[in-house]
Amino acid sequence: MLVSQRVKRFLQLVPGKRRFGVYRFLPFFFVLGGAMEWFMINVRIGQETFYDVYRRKRSERLYEERMEKSEF
Repeated sequence: MLVSQRVKRFLQLVPGKRRFGVYRFLPFFFVLGGAMEWFMINVRIGQETFYDVYRRKRSERLYEERMEKSEF
C-alpha cells in the first residue's frame, strides 16, 4: 500500500492533468523509445549491435527461402 501511494503521488506531480489527462505522459514514452533506439543502434555488446544481428538473420532467412524455391 505504501508503494502504491508513492507512485500515485509521483504521478500527480506531472503537470498538465486537467488539460491533457492521461496523454501528459506521452513525451516520456517518446523519449524512452528514442533512447532505446539509440541504444540498439550504437551500443555494442560483444562484437555486434542489435541491428547487425537483425540484418544477418534477415539475410539468412532470405537465402534459405531462395534455396527452398530453387529445390522444386
